[in-house]
Amino acid sequence: MKVVIQRVSQASVTIDNNIVADIQKGLLVLVGIEDLDNQEDSNWLASKIANLRIFGDENDVMNLSVKDVDGDIIVVSQFTLHAATKKGNRPSYIKASKPEIAIPLYENFVLQLEKEMGKKVQTGIFGADMKVLLLNDGPVTIIIDSKNRE
Repeated sequence: MKVVIQRVSQASVTIDNNIVADIQKGLLVLVGIEDLDNQEDSNWLASKIANLRIFGDENDVMNLSVKDVDGDIIVVSQFTLHAATKKGNRPSYIKASKPEIAIPLYENFVLQLEKEMGKKVQTGIFGADMKVLLLNDGPVTIIIDSKNRE
């Protein structure tokens, strides 16, 4: 699983002119799933994201997690994170999982994040055409690949 984590002052997801997710301080997490991903990847990422110390403390040092600051999270599925761009100019998405594999893992990931956070995590709608609006705070953007746990 690949995720792009963005610390935000606000974020929202709109589908067909309807806001389906809306947060203030917290994280916007874009998640891409491939066939080799499994529940272990999902659980590891959920714990890593909930405890990632990327929010400022009283000295404005990134020393607090989204849990510590009582922030919120929006999770958005994004198959384009697995784009292969080696050949030509048109990306290939062959590595991205088909919905029958990706949806259960995506749903598990959201549930694990909710357990880690102790509250509801907002989401977009898997496979929908979404408009994602965010105000990146910092800017802070972190990319994590569960297959490359550095």
